[in-house]
Amino acid sequence: MKTHCLRWLAGGLLGCAAFFVAPAQAQLSIEITGAGAQRLPVAIADFSGERGIAQALTSVVRSDLERSGLFQMIDTTGKVMDENTSPNYADWKSRGADALAAGSLSALPDGRYETRFRLHDTQKQTAIGGQALAHTSGQIRATAHRIADNIYEKLTGERGVFSTRIAYVVKSAGRFELQIADADGNAPQAALASREPIISPAWSPDGGKLAYVSFEAKKPVVYVHDLATGRRHVAANFKGSNSAPAWSPDGKKLAVVLTKDGNSQLYVVNVDGSGITRLAQSAGIDTEPQYSPDGEFIYFTSDRGGSPQVYRQPVAGGAAQRVTFDGTYNVTPRLSPDGKRMAFVTRDSGRFRVAVMDLTSRQTQVLTDTAKDESPSFAPNGRMILFATEVGGRGVLAAVSVDGRVKQRLSVQAADVREPAWGPFSK
Repeated sequence: MKTHCLRWLAGGLLGCAAFFVAPAQAQLSIEITGAGAQRLPVAIADFSGERGIAQALTSVVRSDLERSGLFQMIDTTGKVMDENTSPNYADWKSRGADALAAGSLSALPDGRYETRFRLHDTQKQTAIGGQALAHTSGQIRATAHRIADNIYEKLTGERGVFSTRIAYVVKSAGRFELQIADADGNAPQAALASREPIISPAWSPDGGKLAYVSFEAKKPVVYVHDLATGRRHVAANFKGSNSAPAWSPDGKKLAVVLTKDGNSQLYVVNVDGSGITRLAQSAGIDTEPQYSPDGEFIYFTSDRGGSPQVYRQPVAGGAAQRVTFDGTYNVTPRLSPDGKRMAFVTRDSGRFRVAVMDLTSRQTQVLTDTAKDESPSFAPNGRMILFATEVGGRGVLAAVSVDGRVKQRLSVQAADVREPAWGPFSK
């Protein structure tokens, strides 16, 4: 990408699609580039059971926890323990572990498996949690993610996001693919492939659908895609461009950007495409809408004041209010799930970087050290922000914690990846 993609200038239509140059089949690989200042030391003993499967499951649990940047994995030196083993707490404390997980994987009569585990606090010398999960051999990774989520929540008090999914766009030989993968980049599947650009994927609140913009009709059209059935329908195909879909919290409406009446302006439409309503009137460009989690406001980017800044508009009607004031370029507002923070892209000394604002104090912190960031998307627990950027002339995805300490880079070998969207918790 030679220049930063000023998507606000065209209602989210540019989308950087022209810069994708790579194969789409490979899964994302994750590199940890920064970790929390104080990581909790945790030991995950090898689960007992069928060796190959048990080791694969244990490996995913360890990888999930380490990737979060909040935990330091203690070497277990091949120690096999099941959930019924009484730990030698003094031994594990001497190894430096504050917490220990052990478990087992066993075959069930119906051909499935059952995985059990128990989590121990080595300091208090007591069990603090556990779980039993039935699954097939094809659900090893999903089961491991659920175990890692359980451990994460017990140790941090926050819900884990290892079982969630991400969406993103890759291109190969003139073919664009909207892909969905596990949060660790594994098990990618193409939800849509097209010779024309696909941009702006947005997850429905229940995680069952994606809204996105496709250019297959030789113009930008908003579609809603049911992931279970693969069926989709047009949600916005008015005169001119249709772009930047954003779901209402109840999943019944979409905020969209249309040019049917002139400049890019904000509208609300029912998910089935009916009931189009104009949200705001502006002489400038209004784009990149995002509902607040309570559904009361739509945040958006506008140049109505002379430079692109973030505003918010009451859904029920009323005057728009400016939200960002520092600097001359602040775009792409994205609200945290609890509505307390706003991620956005700011121009900082000529570089486009992800920042986060505390919406109560209005204090802002720039989180990244890259130069061409775009498309921020919060994890459903609000701790991490996924975004697109460029490293070495190639598009990659990256993630940063809301305090800026934990950093990850997600890439496909020899591929450009764009347009990330982090899905919600599964229902």
